[in-house]
Amino acid sequence: MIRVLFVCLGNICRSPMAEAVFRNMVLEAGLNQEIEVDSAGTGDWHQGQPPHKGTLEILSRYEICADKLIARQVEANDLSHFQYVIVMDDSNMEDLLTFGQVHPNTYVGKLCDFLENSTYENVPDPYYTGDFDETYELVTASCKGLLEFIRKRCKTNEKNNICNEEYREI
Repeated sequence: MIRVLFVCLGNICRSPMAEAVFRNMVLEAGLNQEIEVDSAGTGDWHQGQPPHKGTLEILSRYEICADKLIARQVEANDLSHFQYVIVMDDSNMEDLLTFGQVHPNTYVGKLCDFLENSTYENVPDPYYTGDFDETYELVTASCKGLLEFIRKRCKTNEKNNICNEEYREI
């Protein structure tokens, strides 16, 4: 099982949106038995809460399932359990590294790294900007790039433990 964790600040806007969008893409690609998706926040303010109303509204508008999305904080074992830890911005990256040692085979990167020809380096936080549409568009485009990246990486890196210690073409 390939495990992907999306991380933002409070785990109520960007990372649960990315979790839901990516999980939907994985399901549509028929890879839900191959790829597990989760999200977490670096802060603990919203633990146990559902996503922000704006996140739920936009996911509903695009008919993307938001069931069972509950905020949680990153845990140290996440950094070894997940093969891909994808943060929303530079601040999340800095904060993430305070939770413990990242496993050598864990890929850590920013979601906007998977956008081609973009001026965005970070996914803006709609909790502060109020622009859930912009965030959704960036998350969706970036998640497409991430899925393609994972598929190519699994196909070409069979000896790197990228695909859970075995080669699988997904």
